Amino acid sequence: MEDKYLDAWTISIAVLAFLFIVILVQLLEDRKRSRSPSKLPPGGKGWPLIGHSIGWYLAVASSHPPRFVEQQVRRYGRIFSCRVFGKQAVVSADPMFNRYIMGNEGKLFKSCYPKSFRDLVGKNGVITVQGEQQRKLHGIAVNMMRMEKLKFHFLKDIQMVMLQVLDHFQDNQVICLQDVCRKLAINLMVNQLLGVSSESEVNEMAGLFSGFVDGCLSVPIKLPGFAYYTAMKARETIISKINKIIKVRRQGEEATQVSNGVLVRLLEEENLPDEAIADFIINLLFAGNETTAKTMLFAVYFLTKCPAALKQLLGEHESVRRDTNGDQMLTWEDYKAMPFTQCVIDETLRIGGIAIWLMREAKEDVEYQGFVIPKGCFVVPFLSAVHLDESFYKGALDFNPWRWMEPENQDKRNWRSSPFYAPFGGGARFCPGAELSRLQIALFLHYFAARYRWTQVKEEEMSFFPSARLVNGLQISLTRHGAGFSP
Repeated sequence: MEDKYLDAWTISIAVLAFLFIVILVQLLEDRKRSRSPSKLPPGGKGWPLIGHSIGWYLAVASSHPPRFVEQQVRRYGRIFSCRVFGKQAVVSADPMFNRYIMGNEGKLFKSCYPKSFRDLVGKNGVITVQGEQQRKLHGIAVNMMRMEKLKFHFLKDIQMVMLQVLDHFQDNQVICLQDVCRKLAINLMVNQLLGVSSESEVNEMAGLFSGFVDGCLSVPIKLPGFAYYTAMKARETIISKINKIIKVRRQGEEATQVSNGVLVRLLEEENLPDEAIADFIINLLFAGNETTAKTMLFAVYFLTKCPAALKQLLGEHESVRRDTNGDQMLTWEDYKAMPFTQCVIDETLRIGGIAIWLMREAKEDVEYQGFVIPKGCFVVPFLSAVHLDESFYKGALDFNPWRWMEPENQDKRNWRSSPFYAPFGGGARFCPGAELSRLQIALFLHYFAARYRWTQVKEEEMSFFPSARLVNGLQISLTRHGAGFSP
């Protein structure tokens, strides 16, 4: 009995000692900062130890992630300081400062990610590398997915995958659309990046990748039963499959089976070591799968809640089908003849964008509008706070794809350069697959809407932590519409 009390006392002393050390470190940091010439933007300190982390978490895990930021903006202005992630952070809901941060990537700021994420996407991936290597890999990714490649390498393959996945549902079948979109997106990415089309191989890769994604924001404990452990094992298997394709191609065996993927073109056109190639492909798999799957899902969700928009979208796609005589695949010209569909995609990305905020770190003391952000400080451009700001978008919380047809919004709509609309980031880390993602989403809306009508069978709510999702997965009952069409 005395041993039990002794153990409890020892543990209590250890916990109190740990808390004392944490508080002491925080006090020393605050004292050092108070003596520093740096002038941080205004803001509060929050609770002892945890700062503003609880308020931040509750907001980003809800259907309205900028809520915490909006509260702070009302008190301190569009650029404010707070304590999250155990560190001092400067958060921005200012579109011009956000653009400034993204435009100075690698110069004044650098990207930073949790350890679990860095380990899983790899040290050689375009998402995590810095400096000249990042610029090189980003340039390769842009080259691999430039407009000409979309027309001649991706357009037909995307439609073939769409037909394979979407053509087998029955009347009155209830599906979880979130699962369907996830399967479709991974099928697309495996097909386009690895050149793999075997259903069994794609299904295996989809299962592996599901475990991989679940571990990206997990606690980095490499023991069985933990998400991080499962994800690292999935990464090892995915890399072994990528390396097998590399070996097959370099030996000149069965080349026709892997002839159309980005991986093969990467081997033919670029000079990268195998380790860098594997990380490069994993980065594209991750980025492409998350963006495409979630935007497809949210687009159908918003259209279901807005019958007028759904009706106009269906009319546009029926017109496109009539122009193709209904018996052949869509051409690039057909894709470009979908202006309202593009408005739907833009509005979906504005309200339900995947990259709601970015994490950066100041590489040196940075002065901006009289503030000085010290070296090592977290800097968080909160993109969603701009996208959902009533002063920039009238009826900001409403799904209104027609807003993108209004003349006053045309400058905002340029997602490559507009400070008010940045669903694909900006600067040196602008998403190289932005055009590919939009092509995939538009074709998904075309083939899904042409084949089915649907009704929602369960109430839904959006959540953005640990990643964007619908809480119940959007369960819908399908009714087959006409005979559909085939290539």
